[in-house]
Amino acid sequence: MKILHTSDWHLGKRLMERERLSEQAEVMEEIVSVCEEKGVELVLIAGDIFDTYLPSAEAEELFFATVKKLAKGRAVVIIAGNHDDGVRLSASSPLAAEEGVYLFGGHNAPPAVGNGPVRAAETGKNYVIIQNGKGERVYINAFPYPNEARLKEMKSDESYTEKTVRRIAEGEERYDGSMPYILAAHLFVSGAETSSSERDISLGGARVVPADILPKSGYTALGHIHKLQKVAENAYYSGAILQYAFDEANTDKCLLLLETKGSKVELTEKIPLKSGKKLVRLEANGAGAAVELLKKYSDVFIELTLHLTSPLTAAETEALREANDGLISLRTEVIGGEQEDIVSRADLNAGELFTQYYRSMYGQEPDADIRTLFLQLLGEGGEK
Repeated sequence: MKILHTSDWHLGKRLMERERLSEQAEVMEEIVSVCEEKGVELVLIAGDIFDTYLPSAEAEELFFATVKKLAKGRAVVIIAGNHDDGVRLSASSPLAAEEGVYLFGGHNAPPAVGNGPVRAAETGKNYVIIQNGKGERVYINAFPYPNEARLKEMKSDESYTEKTVRRIAEGEERYDGSMPYILAAHLFVSGAETSSSERDISLGGARVVPADILPKSGYTALGHIHKLQKVAENAYYSGAILQYAFDEANTDKCLLLLETKGSKVELTEKIPLKSGKKLVRLEANGAGAAVELLKKYSDVFIELTLHLTSPLTAAETEALREANDGLISLRTEVIGGEQEDIVSRADLNAGELFTQYYRSMYGQEPDADIRTLFLQLLGEGGEK
């Protein structure tokens, strides 16, 4: 059985103030095309379908239209990420299951129905067994982003890692070893390389799990981190579908193609995504050189660092903007002076904003304990 692993679509996400829904729509079409070309029978989407708990109508329309196309002749299994409202996402589960789409994010199991050649043979609260027309089966341990609210659990002395281990075990209860096994999870695994496009309300240290708790057999399809990477044996983040931050400028965005072979699941191909604008970081000495450099680039988003001997004039700033409408982040450094960042604070993550505020109030950097406490509080109350 051929399986596609993808995650972190973040439909509706902007780059600073720039709308990217049209790019996301292009990527959605590309994913559908890849499924058709590669003969994919099962699609796994490992969370963060949307960028916010309350996505726009346009983002939701794009999601439903894409999933309907993906489900033609194949099954689709989706788990909620930390950016998704799991209950809202899975509200249409009874109808979705009839089309071969199985949504995990609420507190009820999707029904094991579907008339297609690839469908659920059995489902539970934390798992689904997918069967194709040849009778081949694969067991999916479906693990949406875990927090107390989503798991309907009270706080206890049990650590986050212990809860995660317990929850993984619960999702394996119906697994008898007779078929290939996949854990589809939205987690932050220790050691994973992050980028600034991940909101660090989840990355403050309280919700990080060690890689050694992941299953030793089968395949772990991870979501949450935006850079494609391997974090353990047969455990991968597929990464986001677009470059969502400038520190991802040199990273490729991919889909991961898996294949069941006997009782095993193997990664057989990393398929580069071609849709969407690239993000580019440029540097120049002086406004005149920067204007000429900007003219060499088209259909990209640009972060420009400009080294100057004197502050930019209004006319120079306007010339830079006119040179390339993809210039959205401008940083200036006057030689002999302090760096001035004239970018909107919209590109700063929660930790950076807190550090900036704390420095302005107290004239010093916050210590690590204060910053971690702030991020933990924000994670409890500001996760939407």
